[in-house]
Amino acid sequence: MLLPQTATIGIVGLGYVGLPLLLAYARAGFRVIGFDIDESKKAHLLRGESYIKHIGNADVAAALAGGKLDATTDFSRIAEVDAVILCVPTPLDQHFEPDLSYVRDTLDAVVPYLKTGAVLSLESTTYPGTTDEEVVTRVVARGLVPGESVFVVYSPEREDPGNPKFSATNIPKVVGGHTPACLEAGVALYQAAFDTVVPVSSCKVAELSKLLENIYRAVNIGLVNELKIVADAMGIDIWEVIRAAATKPFGFTPFYPGPGLGGHCIPIDPFYLTWKAREYGIHTRFIELSGEINRAMPQYVIKRTMEALNDKGKAVKASRILILGLSYKADVDDMRESPTFDLMDGFRKLGAEVDFCDPYIPSIGPTREHADWEGKQSAAWSEESISSYDVVVISTHHQSVNLQELDGWADLIVDTRNAMSKAGATKATVIKA
Repeated sequence: MLLPQTATIGIVGLGYVGLPLLLAYARAGFRVIGFDIDESKKAHLLRGESYIKHIGNADVAAALAGGKLDATTDFSRIAEVDAVILCVPTPLDQHFEPDLSYVRDTLDAVVPYLKTGAVLSLESTTYPGTTDEEVVTRVVARGLVPGESVFVVYSPEREDPGNPKFSATNIPKVVGGHTPACLEAGVALYQAAFDTVVPVSSCKVAELSKLLENIYRAVNIGLVNELKIVADAMGIDIWEVIRAAATKPFGFTPFYPGPGLGGHCIPIDPFYLTWKAREYGIHTRFIELSGEINRAMPQYVIKRTMEALNDKGKAVKASRILILGLSYKADVDDMRESPTFDLMDGFRKLGAEVDFCDPYIPSIGPTREHADWEGKQSAAWSEESISSYDVVVISTHHQSVNLQELDGWADLIVDTRNAMSKAGATKATVIKA
């Protein structure tokens, strides 16, 4: 089964997952319509502009000029598309339970306009059973028959923003279908744009496969974060330990400690499974313990910073503290779930004056959990600015930041990423945390 080149693809949710997907289908020669409730994203795209730093304007402009790209906030236009791919957030609520409101609201906006024969794919990371419980039930309630009049699939996103080795299309695409006919349609949809498609037997298998990928990382990061605390207490450099262990050519994969977990996947996705597992009377101890360790890391960094200031004869109260890096990972402008916010909140509660510096984020935009930081500007990168702080805490190691300059300008640096060791720092006092 092949997807006809005349098909129109609708991408709902034009963030870090949806926009690359939109451009991938446009490059593959399909007409694409992007749907989002954010008018500014629509406006950017219709001007041929990208609003995500690691995605260039040229790709958007080329798709627009070729007549392949359109964008809208009008969900009635779902009636124009032959396939709909949903890329909307699946956060946790304040009780660490799944918040599917974005998925449900989006489905309620999309399903009434589905044309007969359309493919409907959910890409948002979620617990096993979501596609059956949330997508299929709405489709059936409208009188459509999955596998006959509409084709329901689940295919988890695998984006790695800022990674130059992998684009939206060269990462193997896992696809599960509600019925065999749904799977066939889903494979055809993704084969049209992706190099490799991996079909699995059900939507539940596809849903759990994405959770396994992120739980694997979360548990191993929790392990190495705990080992960092132990190594620090013993006066051992955990980074040297990891380098030594990584020379083993089998049976070991290096993971690296940090100030806590960030991004929309690893801090959140494991708890989708812990929540669903409770329905079956199962307590996922490994997952929950790693979550506790990783969530505690910002407080460990704050403790180490307080100790470092104390050694300099300073209290954290009234100290000027600069956090270097607001985005959750290097070389992107994505600040979702960034542990830097926890560091900023924690230092501020202790009475410190807190700023951040990030070349990718000139000012803090709207966030769900940290609205009180909205509008705060990134500190200037200059000797006068950097030298005015009592301590600089490296939370994210952007490659574009000149660490030799930082070494010369800062008196005290708390380094959560081992960045200064790699830079060969010699002037500043550097404390690893």
